[in-house]
Amino acid sequence: MTFSSPKSKPVFYKKLEEMFGLDLRSLALFRMGLAVILLADLAIRADDLAAHYSDAGVLPRSLLQEVARTGYWSIHALSGAPLFQGFLFLLAGFFALLMLVGYRTRIAVIASWVLLISLHNRNPALIFAADDVLRALMFWAMFLPLGACYSIDSALNTSKERLPERILTGATVALIVQQCFIYIFSALIKAKSPVWLDGSAVYYALSYDQYVTPFGAFLLNFRPLLSLFTHSTVILEWFGPLLIVFPFRTSFFRNLAIITFISLHIGFGLTLNLGIFPFLSCFSWLAFIPSETWNRWQKRISTSERQGLQIYYDADCGFCKKVVYLLRTFLVLPGTPLLMAQDDPSIHADMQAQNSWVIVDWMGNRRFKFEGIIYVVSLSPVLGWLAPVLSLSPLKVAGNRFYEAIATNRKFAGNFTKPFKFRPLTLRPSRAISAIVLVLLFYTFLWNLSSYAPEAFKRRTWHRTEIVGRITRLDQSWSIFAPSPPRDDGWHVIPAQLADGSEVDIFRNAPVNWEKPSLATRSEIYQNMQWRTYFINLNRAIGEKLYPGYGQYLCQRWNVNHSASQQIQTLEVYFMNERTVPPGETQTVEQELGWQQTCSK
Repeated sequence: MTFSSPKSKPVFYKKLEEMFGLDLRSLALFRMGLAVILLADLAIRADDLAAHYSDAGVLPRSLLQEVARTGYWSIHALSGAPLFQGFLFLLAGFFALLMLVGYRTRIAVIASWVLLISLHNRNPALIFAADDVLRALMFWAMFLPLGACYSIDSALNTSKERLPERILTGATVALIVQQCFIYIFSALIKAKSPVWLDGSAVYYALSYDQYVTPFGAFLLNFRPLLSLFTHSTVILEWFGPLLIVFPFRTSFFRNLAIITFISLHIGFGLTLNLGIFPFLSCFSWLAFIPSETWNRWQKRISTSERQGLQIYYDADCGFCKKVVYLLRTFLVLPGTPLLMAQDDPSIHADMQAQNSWVIVDWMGNRRFKFEGIIYVVSLSPVLGWLAPVLSLSPLKVAGNRFYEAIATNRKFAGNFTKPFKFRPLTLRPSRAISAIVLVLLFYTFLWNLSSYAPEAFKRRTWHRTEIVGRITRLDQSWSIFAPSPPRDDGWHVIPAQLADGSEVDIFRNAPVNWEKPSLATRSEIYQNMQWRTYFINLNRAIGEKLYPGYGQYLCQRWNVNHSASQQIQTLEVYFMNERTVPPGETQTVEQELGWQQTCSK
């Protein structure tokens, strides 16, 4: 990837670019992080595809109309068949893979955003904080040049116009401000609760067994430390995000913010079961790595070995040309000369004799076939660790055979790279699009403000504009553990009476046991973050609308897998309410009947 040298710009613009501009390399990391999260999220959800997204699951489409808000749309709701849902999951995975490698990147991002909103709207009872963050980031990502670096699009770029090092557009401003919204509005909402002011909030968060990990439970033994964590979290959310736009020594303070918040989210991940949330939050901060950091790193890795590398390919082989351009990009070896072997008689003779590309190292030595691949990989600052693995004797032998097979069947191999076309890649930000993005950013600000002060947004004019937020899913509210961590802790017991007169807890597929399960047992019962969120919602106001679908789902799932004598006749869903009490008080448990269901064929 080559960048243009900075042209003469007004001092004011340079300062704005420093504060609100984003480096193309950082945006590439951000793109790959989002793609990995999308793929991981799809893989997790796919295990419960029928249970969560089909008419045979916990929320058939007949009940979805009662749960979904006006304006929520979903392609997934066009059919209740698991096969249709599976097709959409595969389609979403396909576009996420395109995002990951950066091919037709903008199309891939837009398609991923559409399918993400569709998936979330299909079952709102599964949505938690990470989903809200992911939707927000994906929305602004559609307006950013995420494929301008470390991508197939950039590898096959034919434009002679050098790309800038970083860009300043309405979308870069929106992404930065959005990151600030997530934390600052969360802090504003937290300020409404005394537990964040008196230092007890982290105690309540780690006492919530639905989320806490064994390490988080262990920290409950250190009360003074929990108070420190509470106050430092609030202060960090209030002021930390502003460091990325600090007007003086911007690069230093931006790096400080990145390191601090990534550390914060690693701490969240170690103490609380929050699904993809900690990983997504860490990846989101990669978008703000400043250009100065990249340039220092690039200068540090510019060794004689890397600078002296030359790669020669067969000019008559379109497949070979594309492969070397892709390798240079994804092995992060910018500036490596990619030369046609036919232009050098000596190199051309070696290419024909060896039936191979020719790799020339910094000492002038030539390497061929798979040995050349190992050497080029060894120079990669990112994937260099793979070279010793590829050098293992069995892999080296297999690699040479594979290379020879490809070399003698280049035309056939070309079919795999045929979809990837050389095309120009230019960045010409549109002022009109930037203006639209900034208007939407202001609209998003109003949504966040309404979540903090809803009484100020009761006018009919605002309610008429809410449909825009529902359709785009810019209807944001950053209320994770805000205004205070939940205290309605507990566990579920679902005794069912079978046709043979016996009773079993179908939730655990074991004899009925009212005792509190261990944290390890809870992880087995609640499986993943979607199920955890669903069961939490069963105990909220929305639970009245969810229980009929869940009761029917339990009957069908059990009865289809058991004989006539083991069929469920009736079942009851109990919640053992273990409401979290202040430190030092005695914990009590109340048995609450949430639902009764009669199972019929």
